[in-house]
Amino acid sequence: MTVVIGLTGGIASGKSTVSNMFRNQGIRIIDADKISRDVVEIGEPAYQQIVKTFGQDILLDDQTINREKLGAIIFSNDKNRQQLNEIVHPAVRKEMLKQKQEEKEKNAKQVVLDIPLLFESKLTHMVDVTVLVYVDEQTQLKRLMNRNGYSKEEAMMRIQSQLPLKEKVKLADVIINNNGSIEDTEAQVIEFLNGLK
Repeated sequence: MTVVIGLTGGIASGKSTVSNMFRNQGIRIIDADKISRDVVEIGEPAYQQIVKTFGQDILLDDQTINREKLGAIIFSNDKNRQQLNEIVHPAVRKEMLKQKQEEKEKNAKQVVLDIPLLFESKLTHMVDVTVLVYVDEQTQLKRLMNRNGYSKEEAMMRIQSQLPLKEKVKLADVIINNNGSIEDTEAQVIEFLNGLK
């Protein structure tokens, strides 16, 4: 039986790092962010719907979606963000379920669904166990500012658009504390996987 692991975190919590640790253990990662980029490629149904909803202005010269511009439109307006989610999320879910099924048919021991908004999008029904990558708020803020060159205000705006990590802690089955060293985090991942056996 394939154990479906739902991996989540917050922006700049180190979820990608933990995701790679699972990958290094030979586990397939089904990445919601990557799929959400794939489903909005030129010609895809979600792409056409986005252009219809938000207009030609959000396109770059090569007709791909200008992510920065679209981001600015949706981060400052809840209604716009909801509209975009209603277009993208169903397409992403469909593709994730397809890939999850492929792993089950191969009798993989585990598969990871890497879903940043696992709790917000109420997708826990798609997984057997939820794993949260946790960092405290100061660490999250500092990492996001360093990583993306955001001002404190820009970083806070993005952090606050998500459910706070301290709220997610109450919802998760397993917590991977990523405040420490990489080695420390990796040890927690290995311990978790050993516990599944």
